[in-house]
Amino acid sequence: MTDQFSKKGEAWSARFSEPVSDLVKRYTASVFFDKRLAMFDIQGSLAHADMLAAQGIISAQDLADIERGMAQIRAEIEAGQFEWLLDLEDVHLNIEKRLTELVGDAGKRLHTGRSRNDQVATDIRLYVRAAIDDILVQLKALRSALVDLAERHADTILPGFTHLQVAQPITFGHHMLAYVEMFGRDAERLLDARRRVNRLPLGAAALAGTTFPIDRERVARTLGFEDVCHNSLDAVSDRDFAIEVTAACSLLMMHVSRMSEELILWMSPRVGFIDIADRFCTGSSIMPQKKNPDVPELARGKTGRVFGHLTGLLTLMKGQPLAYNKDNQEDKEPLFDTIDTVIDTLRIFADMATGISVKPAAMRAAALQGYATATDLADYLVKKGLPFRDAHEAVARAVRACDSAGCDLAELPLERLREFSDLIGEDVYAVLTLEGSVAARDHVGGTAPNQVRAAIARVRAQLAG
Repeated sequence: MTDQFSKKGEAWSARFSEPVSDLVKRYTASVFFDKRLAMFDIQGSLAHADMLAAQGIISAQDLADIERGMAQIRAEIEAGQFEWLLDLEDVHLNIEKRLTELVGDAGKRLHTGRSRNDQVATDIRLYVRAAIDDILVQLKALRSALVDLAERHADTILPGFTHLQVAQPITFGHHMLAYVEMFGRDAERLLDARRRVNRLPLGAAALAGTTFPIDRERVARTLGFEDVCHNSLDAVSDRDFAIEVTAACSLLMMHVSRMSEELILWMSPRVGFIDIADRFCTGSSIMPQKKNPDVPELARGKTGRVFGHLTGLLTLMKGQPLAYNKDNQEDKEPLFDTIDTVIDTLRIFADMATGISVKPAAMRAAALQGYATATDLADYLVKKGLPFRDAHEAVARAVRACDSAGCDLAELPLERLREFSDLIGEDVYAVLTLEGSVAARDHVGGTAPNQVRAAIARVRAQLAG
């Protein structure tokens, strides 16, 4: 039989009068990074072959031969024995060439009714769908670890900041739940994006569809797609789904970076709110006393890397005419690296959350330094009948007096406090304590410990569902 490939492996060699140069082969080849799509390529090819046989386009024997050959190829890849050839350019031609070696003409018939254009679009969607599912598992683990940490510190006082200045007392548990909410939104975004990922391009062929009587819905069902792509031009050239997932990952990493920044600040001896387990830190080659929070620092840096991939993908697509263009070979490396980075980061952060040690005394001391209960005093006066703006002014004068005296509001004698408003009574000291302040925020979303515990119960129910 005549091999459809040339001696060097090109599937289109009969069209050209000279071989592709070695430099061009290296420049245009993708096999050494897109080979990670191999199992998805096999999965898609088997579904395509099943449909071709069901439609009478290939024989039952061809299907059996293709399935047998693909099983062997899968085993060779899993054992690390598959030979990836640069001359064959990409994962698709490498697998097809090996299949033809193993089963002959049946391997050649597999490509009936499809193109590498719709084939690669299908492979990438299968890969991204699986990656989303993996990321969601890691997000769940991280959220669960943060909920555990929040529950242990539902009552632990922490200064809340605005402008990096002490603002009002909150609890450390409430603060951790803010990140639980952020990562929850990340999960929602990825789940929503998954619906648009989960549409089948196969059947669009090169760009216009195929003359063969294919059944795209059958392939979609076999591969677990919810729908097919409804325009053949869009099916092969669309990379919105990859950009959307990278955008969702960028938001996710932005949340990781914000958390990293706080962990780094809190671990500094100048702040001393927390410590991070040694296994997530490194020392210095010259300063023996150093303990550096390398994991959150590196995650903060890797966030910029993921942002760069998003910008790269948007730029890649912005000037492309319909339909498929070779530019799209450049979509894979940034997408792959984004997903690898996110999964590794989430996995290590879930572990690191179990190694965070909280220092309640340092947190409490810091909360007492910035007149954190000033707003509580203003609210107290409003409840006594003073208009809020007048209450705000009275408390501002009291804070200025404390600033001069070097004391906290709660340390001022009652007679001194009454100089700022005669509405102040002995009951004022109950609202000037840190515990009284956080307990007073007793509503959904508030920092009161019982509300923190209610929020924890709500999130645990979500995670269990």
